Amino acid sequence: MTISDDTISPRDWKSVLRHDVPASLVVFLVAVPLSLGIAVASGAPVAAGLVAAVVGGVVAGALGGSVVQVSGPAAGLSLVVAELVHTYGWRATCAITVMAGLLQLVLGGLKVARAALGVSPAVVHGMLAGVGVVIALSQLHIVLGGSPQRSALENVLELPAQILDNHTHAVMIGVLTIGVLLVWGRIPRLRAVPAPLAALVVATLTAAVAGWDLTKVDLKGGFSSVQGPLMPQGDWHAIAGAVLLVALLAGVESLLTCVASNRLHDGPRADLDRELTAQGVANAVSGALGGLPVSGVVVRTTTNARAGARSRWSTVLHGVWVLLFTTAFAWMIALIPLEALAALLLFIGVQMVNLGHVRNLRSHREMPVYFVTMAGVVLIGLAEGVAIGLGLAALLALRRLAWVSVDVRQAGERRWRVVVTGSLTFLGVPRLTEALRGIPAGSAVELDLHLDFMDNAAFEALHAWRLEHERTGGAIDVDEPHGEWYSGAINGVRLFPARIPPRHDRWWLPWAYRRRSRPMHAGAMHTGTMHAGTGDAGTVDAGSYAVIGADGGDSDGSGSHDDVPVLCEPQGMPDLLEGTREFQRRTAPMVRPLLHRMARKQSPSHLFITCADSRIVPNIITASGPGDLFTLRNIGNLVPRAGAAPADDSVAATIEYAVKVLDVRTITVCGHSGCGAMAALLGEVPDLPALRSWLRHGRQSLARFVAAEPCDDDAGPLDRLCRVNVIQQLDNLRTHPFVDTLVRAGKLELTGLYFDIGAARVHVLEQERFTPVPELRTG
Repeated sequence: MTISDDTISPRDWKSVLRHDVPASLVVFLVAVPLSLGIAVASGAPVAAGLVAAVVGGVVAGALGGSVVQVSGPAAGLSLVVAELVHTYGWRATCAITVMAGLLQLVLGGLKVARAALGVSPAVVHGMLAGVGVVIALSQLHIVLGGSPQRSALENVLELPAQILDNHTHAVMIGVLTIGVLLVWGRIPRLRAVPAPLAALVVATLTAAVAGWDLTKVDLKGGFSSVQGPLMPQGDWHAIAGAVLLVALLAGVESLLTCVASNRLHDGPRADLDRELTAQGVANAVSGALGGLPVSGVVVRTTTNARAGARSRWSTVLHGVWVLLFTTAFAWMIALIPLEALAALLLFIGVQMVNLGHVRNLRSHREMPVYFVTMAGVVLIGLAEGVAIGLGLAALLALRRLAWVSVDVRQAGERRWRVVVTGSLTFLGVPRLTEALRGIPAGSAVELDLHLDFMDNAAFEALHAWRLEHERTGGAIDVDEPHGEWYSGAINGVRLFPARIPPRHDRWWLPWAYRRRSRPMHAGAMHTGTMHAGTGDAGTVDAGSYAVIGADGGDSDGSGSHDDVPVLCEPQGMPDLLEGTREFQRRTAPMVRPLLHRMARKQSPSHLFITCADSRIVPNIITASGPGDLFTLRNIGNLVPRAGAAPADDSVAATIEYAVKVLDVRTITVCGHSGCGAMAALLGEVPDLPALRSWLRHGRQSLARFVAAEPCDDDAGPLDRLCRVNVIQQLDNLRTHPFVDTLVRAGKLELTGLYFDIGAARVHVLEQERFTPVPELRTG
């Protein structure tokens, strides 16, 4: 059974009892101590944490958008709640929680949940790390037998005196609690019991047996001691800000946890808008019942998934267990030493500074955002730290978006190459103009624009330089491999980054497909040239092509292009030389180190025999590179039989060299659809003596074709003969004794391929039948 969503059929109740009930008990054992500790850290009544755990489990679990996410009181909100309790009192804080829940409910109804994912993870992780530091510093004072100060800085300053004047029993119970937390998870046989629960049980029993003088958790009256909300008094602007802060922080933490929960199971993906709505309902109910704010929490969610939860029943039941336990055994909770809860929170606070997040952010250069946010939360306050982190993240994003690299280097005598990479905006104009100023007048310039955006200021600066350079006798070859920002501006085409499809790498396109008509700007009709958006190098007048196709803008005027190349007929263009120039300019620098290593020796793995047809490019259909294939091409991909007449030593010599010298282990014969050689065998061979003589080697294929039964998937006589020919040429290979000997010994493999040109699909030969090669699926 897979994880289910909302409905459970009667036959699935067995699975609920088998998987979800045990998982709910595990989560319940984790949730109780964490809820008590977070309530203490928030300065709220201890019962308020349990109320939030019950509501988070039952309400958010039943209505939420994730089937495994567990909601309840979160350590990340404890600083906000503590400040609200200090400012407005506990009952007013409950009213703020209710209003925050209603705001979340409205936001969920507006379906803006995914906007929360736009918050930089560096800010979120930095905020949680800062909260962890503050919690750890404050609870450390309780573990040492004292009282926490108002701020993290004061806690640090008072720490030396607290250490010198510590209370032995408090320190001993704190050290014992942390020791159990550290050791418990490392003992396999004990992992069935959650470490937080074990730590509190051991600490409570030890304190009771030893008779230590410790402060006990105050839970007199259980849930009946909880007071309802009371409207806050004071500045309504500040109250509205508090409501917004609680709603956003709780909502963002819940949604990020919800997204993370998708990686923990293979069931239905989380519905973020539904989750935000459910969190709003849960917060409104929790606040109305006198509970802490509710949000999705990572620890309990991960525990739930790893415990084998299959449906949302696990989350709901864990809330029910919390309710029953608190109602029936509140006296047991009252035995827990407050110092043990403080030690548990100290341990949790340290764990919130996750070094794994720091390593992940380092590769994306977002560590400054993380540490600035954390420092802001610790030294100034939660809201202020988050605001500073968001501001820094926005500034860094703007800097990266406006980043541009301008590389100018001399490529030869009176020839320069300029490579501009990034987003060319007005911010990069000074760097661009400074770099271009060093290019001598009258020189030839290859200008490569690898841009994802160009604004008008940058275009004007670049175009003005180009006109001036060409006026002084220089020549400029402009190439835009990734988007025609420059040529589009010249032609008056409106371009939008989000609507520009990625352009293909053009090395595999035919020459004719790489050329476009390029109308010039009115002020640019002179000796200079522009090769915007092409890979062809050289000096070509914009009117030297006859356009057959066109890929204009969309009907909405967006300027986005169809993902189909424009075919232009060459008119005297020396295509081969231009292609080699493009290779020298683009590809050679990338493959030169590879070719240098294999310059003295080749070690191909395959002998690839295929047709000389111009539409078949072995390296494309096999995604192979230099050194992979030893290729033999001829008309019809024929392999003359040993001793055949007329004799042909060329093919035999290639096979001998590949097998005996290069030691290839696979020979592949690749045919293709619409083969002209096979068409000639079916019809009348053209009156070309050499071709007529060569096609005699295809007579066995024709005879095999005549004798074979047509297949149900037959595409026609020609393509059927093309496939039969591949099978026959593999048999012809076995007529060569040295090939047959190696095949029998298992040292050489013969394979057949068939390329359907129209479908661009490769088929592989399996037991005299061709089947399409399956596509590689990702994700």
